[in-house]
Amino acid sequence: MLFLETLVSNLNNWLYSYVLIVMLIGLGIYFTIKIRFGQFRLIGNMIQLTTEATEIIEGKKGISAFQAFCISAASRIGTGNIAGVAIAISAGGPGAVFWMWVIALIGGATSFVESTLGQIYKVRDKDTYRGGPAYYIEQALGKRGLGIFFSILTAITFGLIFNSVQANTIAGAFDKAFNIKPLYMGIALFVVVGYIIFGGVRRIANVSSVIVPVMATLYIGVALYIMIINYRLVPKMFALIFTSAFGLRQVAGGTLGAAIMNGVRRGLFSNEAGMGSVPNAAATAATSHPAKQGLIQTLGVYVDTLLVCSATAFIILLSGLLETGTDLQGVQLTQAAISSQVGDWGNTFIAICVLLFAFSSIIGNYYYGETNIEFIESNPVYLNIYRILVLLMVFFGSIGNFGLVWDSADIFMGIMAIVNLVVITKLGPIAYATFEDYVSQLKEGKNPVFDPSKIPGLGKVECWRKK
Repeated sequence: MLFLETLVSNLNNWLYSYVLIVMLIGLGIYFTIKIRFGQFRLIGNMIQLTTEATEIIEGKKGISAFQAFCISAASRIGTGNIAGVAIAISAGGPGAVFWMWVIALIGGATSFVESTLGQIYKVRDKDTYRGGPAYYIEQALGKRGLGIFFSILTAITFGLIFNSVQANTIAGAFDKAFNIKPLYMGIALFVVVGYIIFGGVRRIANVSSVIVPVMATLYIGVALYIMIINYRLVPKMFALIFTSAFGLRQVAGGTLGAAIMNGVRRGLFSNEAGMGSVPNAAATAATSHPAKQGLIQTLGVYVDTLLVCSATAFIILLSGLLETGTDLQGVQLTQAAISSQVGDWGNTFIAICVLLFAFSSIIGNYYYGETNIEFIESNPVYLNIYRILVLLMVFFGSIGNFGLVWDSADIFMGIMAIVNLVVITKLGPIAYATFEDYVSQLKEGKNPVFDPSKIPGLGKVECWRKK
């Protein structure tokens, strides 16, 4: 086991130290230029789009823009926001927070490109839609084999490995807060998750649209309270973040690389920009123009990292625990930090937040796996087998090893991101043209409606009709 943990950790460090940092930052800047900084210019429009009315599909209401946003947010806002940020700060110092912000800001353009492509190449699934990278790989590139490979990666990464990570964090939080053994939490999660995922995408969307807004608002509210009671320390905290991100002392001490690597790693794990996961949720929405979901999912990146991840970072940095040399890690560090500010009930509060955050991620992650299993084979027998495997991984993740689970998740996530980034770079001109079409209609005062005949090189699309 020790050899396996060392091998996984070394591969993980190489992947994030060299390959993904260059690709994520480089391509994020490139996409930002190609959409003319649209991820910043259209923030007001993004917020407005979340309230758009639901389209009718086959006589029934489809998945709304807000519900699609909540499915992706359910997957994004999870243990990466509470435990993952704590890990990044412990390993890379306060400077890791700055690099998480960088990944979010430029990753907004990457998220726009992949989510827009997910909408363009979606397919009908009775009275809803499904889609994602596997679908645009097959339809736009004509490479079904590569699509199947990506589907397998997604199904394993999200439904199995990531869900074991979420369950692992829930079990750890409840063990510390309530002394509930991980075995019992594993059994409880097995039952409740099973009820939801066997109910299909509508049940997943309905549960997500309730849990996500409530949990995010409560968590950010507590962080704001802690900032208010420590308002004298807030300027010093921001100064520490920026100086630690690229200061001379960090360069001399060799910790700058750790700050960058951990910030990028945890930022990607949390907001998922470029990984190829969010397009699966973006494709479910019934909307008049693909760019709408591209922009809504960009907003999701900002909510996840700039609001929720920052809330965790501020709680930890304002607590002063890092200066004491604590050995706590992950969710236990966040629990100790918030308890030091608000009292013992902080342990209970974080445990409940972890339950809501991670539970919503489990069902969101499951859906990503489901839509990719259906891409490979639509036979319901295979889907039910996959559901059982997901539930088993949720159970075993509750009682599994902390370090190996996290490192394994990072490696699979990295491989997914590399494949998806190469694909969306090749298909990028389609997303750029779709963006320009959307913006031009906005300038004319219209509610943008997509006409595929206006987009060169679009290829086969199933759900969009020419005007």
